[in-house]
Amino acid sequence: MNLFYNAAGVGDVLFVQLTTERPTEVVCERKNDVAILKEAKTGDIIGFNLFDVSSYFPLAANGQVELTEELAEQFQEALRKNEVEFELDVDFSPKFVVGYVKEKEKHPNADKLNICQVDVGEDTLQIVCGAPNVEAGQKVVVAKVGAVMPSGMIIRDAELRGVASSGMICSAKELNLKNSPEEKGILVLDEQREAGEAFQL
Repeated sequence: MNLFYNAAGVGDVLFVQLTTERPTEVVCERKNDVAILKEAKTGDIIGFNLFDVSSYFPLAANGQVELTEELAEQFQEALRKNEVEFELDVDFSPKFVVGYVKEKEKHPNADKLNICQVDVGEDTLQIVCGAPNVEAGQKVVVAKVGAVMPSGMIIRDAELRGVASSGMICSAKELNLKNSPEEKGILVLDEQREAGEAFQL
């Protein structure tokens, strides 16, 4: 679940995205201060817009909003006040984590791509990576599916040249870190870092 708020640019509206999947067609249903966004074909709720949000709880963010348990409870209560019967299923796990590249093999359909098996703690993700310096045995930064990059790009499950990819191995520049090198390549971390631990931007 991703939240966005920009009072100066858009107004007093909280945008809540529940899925990283791109809908084919969206329909909107309004209930008081809540606009419910649904996938037209399936009727699945994919997001909400909460209008006049400052009348429900304070928000000082400008851009992406950090999701906390308190904010999730406040938003759930705002839905109830607007007679929207929907229980939020919130994932508070970090979206930027340390990963360990267990395996690397050449992509069968692209010379500059590699298929990596990356241990992120409780799971191993298959990530297609085009960085020239990625190697097995490295500790790296992984943006998991659902992560919002500093550029605003949302990480989604993808298929690159016919191979499934879940997540992204990041460069310092993509993470908008200070003094990022100009040359292409992923950020390689100290070997002492633990796979699965959160990486703070």
